[in-house]
Amino acid sequence: MPTAAAMPQDDACYLALAARDARFDGRFFTGVTSTGIYCRPVCRVRTPKRTNCRFFALAAQAERAGFRPCLRCRPELAPGAGHWSMEDAGRMLATQAAHWLDEPEAWGDLPPTVERLAARLGVSDRHVRRVFEAHLGVTPLQYLQTRRLLTAKQLLTDTPLPVTQVAHLSGFGSLRRFNAAFVSHYRLSPTALRRAGPHPPAATPGTTVRLGYRPPYDVAAMLAFFRQRQLDGVEAVAVFSDGAHGPAGRIARSWAVTSGGQRHTGWVVCHLDAAQPQVTLQVSDSLRAVLPLMLQRVRAWLDLDADPAAIHAVLGGRFPDSAGLRVPGCVDGFELAVRAVLGQQVTVAAARTLAQRVVTTFGEAIATPCPGVSRLFPSAHVLAHAGGDALGQLGIVKQRQAAITALAQAVASGTLALHPGVDVHATVAQLKTLPGIGDWTAQYIAMRALRWPDAFPAGDVALHKALGVKGERDAQVVSAAWTPWRSYAVLRAWATLATPTTPQSIARSPVSVRA
Repeated sequence: MPTAAAMPQDDACYLALAARDARFDGRFFTGVTSTGIYCRPVCRVRTPKRTNCRFFALAAQAERAGFRPCLRCRPELAPGAGHWSMEDAGRMLATQAAHWLDEPEAWGDLPPTVERLAARLGVSDRHVRRVFEAHLGVTPLQYLQTRRLLTAKQLLTDTPLPVTQVAHLSGFGSLRRFNAAFVSHYRLSPTALRRAGPHPPAATPGTTVRLGYRPPYDVAAMLAFFRQRQLDGVEAVAVFSDGAHGPAGRIARSWAVTSGGQRHTGWVVCHLDAAQPQVTLQVSDSLRAVLPLMLQRVRAWLDLDADPAAIHAVLGGRFPDSAGLRVPGCVDGFELAVRAVLGQQVTVAAARTLAQRVVTTFGEAIATPCPGVSRLFPSAHVLAHAGGDALGQLGIVKQRQAAITALAQAVASGTLALHPGVDVHATVAQLKTLPGIGDWTAQYIAMRALRWPDAFPAGDVALHKALGVKGERDAQVVSAAWTPWRSYAVLRAWATLATPTTPQSIARSPVSVRA
C-alpha cells in the first residue's frame, strides 16, 4: 500500500506520467488543478503542465482533495495497491485494515463498519481511525466510499445494469444515498455518466469489462500454467500464436459463487494479451448479481494487483530473469484445496487425471456458449456426502479420501474459509489439523487460495533442487532474505526447473505431506 512517505517523489511521478509508464499504474494518481480531474499515469490525454499537477498515492486521497475521476483513463481500472509491508507496526495495521476493506468476501453477510474492522484487528475503533488516517491520508469510511463509487462507475460504464442494482451491488443502502454521494464526489449523476460513457458492444455474450495490471506480466507463463492443469469441461485454455507484441490467449471456465446465502453459477472468459496491460473479461449474465465480487476474484485469480517492481527489488538478485512471473490464484478456495490434496506425492499429470475423474463423477452440468466448458467443479456440500467408497473407486487412496472429506465438511459447515481476507496464520494452522494435510499442502493453499505472498512450502523436494539446498531447514534459512515475497520466490525457483524450449510451467516433484 503506497503512502505519502512510500510513493515516488513528485518529479519522478511527473516523468512517469509524461512517459505513460504502465509500471506505475495504480501506484499513484495525478490531480490536475486546471481541470479538477485525477488520472492514472497511463492516461492518453495531453500531458498537463507540471505546475498544474498534484500527486496522490490513493484514489481516495485525490477525491478527498476535490478531484473527480477521469472518464477516459478510468481510475477504477487501475490495478490495486499491494497490502504487504515490512514497515512499522502502525503502517502494517493501516495496510491490513485497507486489505480487509478491499475484500468483500471477508465481510460475510454484514456490511463493513469501523467497529467490525477494529474487532478484526484487535484494537479500538478510535485507534483504527487514527492510524488509518495518519498513514493513508484518509479515513476508513472515505477509503470505502471511494472504493464503492469507483466500483459503481465501472458498472455504469461497462454494463447495462439498472442504476438501482448498481447502487446495491456497490454497497449503498439506498438509491438516494448513492445518487447524493455520486453527485457530491463526481459532479455528475449516475445516469449522466452512463450517457457520456462508451456503450458496451451488443454482439458479445454476457458483460464485458476491463481489468488493468502493471507490466511486466508473463502471459505465456500464466497460460501455460493453467493449460497444463486444465480440467476438461470445467476450463478451456487457448494459446494464440506469439505475434510481434508477445503472446496472447484465452481462459474460459465455469464458475460458482455463493453470496448472501444464494448460489450463482455461470461462466467467464478472460482474454490476455501481452500487447497491452489489461485483461478483457466476459462474465455471463447469470453472474451479474455478484459482479463486484467476481471482479475481485478474477483479479486475485490472475494476480493482477501484484507490484513487479517491488517484488523484483527483493528477488531480482537471485532470480534476475523472472520479473514477469505472477503467482496463479484460483477461482474457488475449496476447489484449489481439493486439487492440492490430489497432487500430493504425484506428478501434475497424475493429479490432473484424478481431478478429472472427480469432475466427471460429481460435477454438475452447466450450459455455456464456451466450447469445452460444460461442468462445474463439485461443491463442498457434494463432496462432503460423497463417501470414501465413491472416492476410492476413482483411484484416490484412503489418506486423500479422508483429507478431501474433512476439507469438504469443514468448508460446507462454514468452520473453514478459504479466500483472501481470512487470517492466514490461523487458517494454515486449522488446515494442518485436518487428516492428510501437512505443511506443504497448507502452504500451497495459502499461496494460491489465500493469496499470501509470503507462503513457503519449505519441504518441497523440487524447491530444494532448484535452490541447491539439502532440506527444509536450509530452505528456510535461504528464504529469509525474500520475505515478504517468498511465494514469488517459489514460483521463480520452480521456473528454473522447466525445460528452456517450452513456455514457463510450474512443475512439481513428489513431496512429503505429513498427516
